[in-house]
Amino acid sequence: MTTFDLAGARWVKSRHSGNGGNCVEVAPDFPGVMPVRDSKDPAGAALVFSADAWRSFVAATSAGEFGDV
Repeated sequence: MTTFDLAGARWVKSRHSGNGGNCVEVAPDFPGVMPVRDSKDPAGAALVFSADAWRSFVAATSAGEFGDV
């Protein structure tokens, strides 16, 4: 298992995030991977996806493959 030191990560929210609290944040400065966390729990766990998997997820979401999310 690979671990990542996310202590100094720069976390950003999507510009599409509303103020309803259902937001994720990503740390885009890690080559080859995309760390993701729940914005309501910044001290909680983060998931780290491969960059390819994250791009596929974003494309599928944008295409409506998961319905209204």
